[in-house]
Amino acid sequence: MEFVTNISAKEFDQFAKSHALKSHFMQSASWGQVCKKGKNLIPHYVGLKDNNQLVAATLLLQKKLFLGYSYFYAPRGYIIDFNNSSLLTHFTKCLKSYAKKNKSIFIKIDPDIELHHIDDNGLPIDDGYNNYSLIKLLKQLGYKHLGFNKGFEHNQPRYTFRLNMDKPFEEIKANFHPTTRKILNKNNPYNLEIKYGTGKDIKNFWKLMKITANRNDFVSNVYQYYYNFYNILHKHNMSDLYYITIDIKKIIKTTNIMITETKKEIKNTNNINIKNDLINKLEKLQSNLKSFKNYQQEYENNLLISAIITAKFNDKVWTIHGGNHNAFKELNANYILYYQVLLDAYNNGYKIFDFFGTTGNPNSNDNIAGIHLFKKRFGGRYIEFIGEFDLIIYKLPYFIFTKIIPMYRKIKKAIAKYRLKK
Repeated sequence: MEFVTNISAKEFDQFAKSHALKSHFMQSASWGQVCKKGKNLIPHYVGLKDNNQLVAATLLLQKKLFLGYSYFYAPRGYIIDFNNSSLLTHFTKCLKSYAKKNKSIFIKIDPDIELHHIDDNGLPIDDGYNNYSLIKLLKQLGYKHLGFNKGFEHNQPRYTFRLNMDKPFEEIKANFHPTTRKILNKNNPYNLEIKYGTGKDIKNFWKLMKITANRNDFVSNVYQYYYNFYNILHKHNMSDLYYITIDIKKIIKTTNIMITETKKEIKNTNNINIKNDLINKLEKLQSNLKSFKNYQQEYENNLLISAIITAKFNDKVWTIHGGNHNAFKELNANYILYYQVLLDAYNNGYKIFDFFGTTGNPNSNDNIAGIHLFKKRFGGRYIEFIGEFDLIIYKLPYFIFTKIIPMYRKIKKAIAKYRLKK
């Protein structure tokens, strides 16, 4: 077998899309270009060929460091049959040699391979399925396992929800949580209009992401990152932008109409149970109206309240970046928006819908737990991946890098949060 470098974008993507076991948008030629322009990383497209046919490949993102050193990151890589130990061993050996030539301290990987099946509480299910032997093999090959983190400490989330869409859509919808079905069955009473954005809408999306970041205590990416993410991927039909903007005056007018109609219904019914339900509905509408009028004093009339940027590759769709405004949560715009993204994915023949990241502590009381509950309500399967690994090439520089850089990142994150709050 021959180790090859500088694989063309066309050949690389053809192999990635055709691979039966490993196909991810972060292992695509276009993702390499997103990271090159948006994160100042250098993409390398390398692989193994047998009889001039690729049998393994990976996108390596190179980050330049001090004294000519660097490190490589294969996001959700490699594109390989991880169950083929001899192929994995040979590919690892070739990658080590390539890393040394590029003075790379280590190669980081975080494959989207399940560790084992888990229940709703994140606890392992003893059903005989697991990839413990793969972790053991990777360690034997020199990969350092960075542990079973529960949060978002590493480059990619170790937990997610994935929805299998290879079934009738009514069956998918039937598996939604009752709360989700109840919201969707109201048929969008405020007539919220879902729009498909363009590159011109990224600036407003970025502003919404900053609002979301402040609320949920994370650092948003810079505008240029979102701009490159959408424009590069969308050019190759790999990303869409969905958003909902509301006319506050119309929302208030609609609420007043609903209040009037509900009062009439209460007056015209003699059924005690129905009347009580209508009274509760009326109280909720009146409370909403009060909130909406307060929002009207604070915000401009046309307000962006919810938005999502997706990634698409092969048979999968990911909801990568999503933001929601602090106001008008009463409209449940995020449920309506996610449902449209899901419906579009289904109608376009995608088989897997990935909600891209959740917590491993589903019973905690933090903001992430709220996001977890929202994603869970769409009926996807709760998944735990095997985690992050570093293939160490130079031990001393690796030790220095892993001790000093985390301290630097912590300070940088604190400064970024401080600036966002100013």
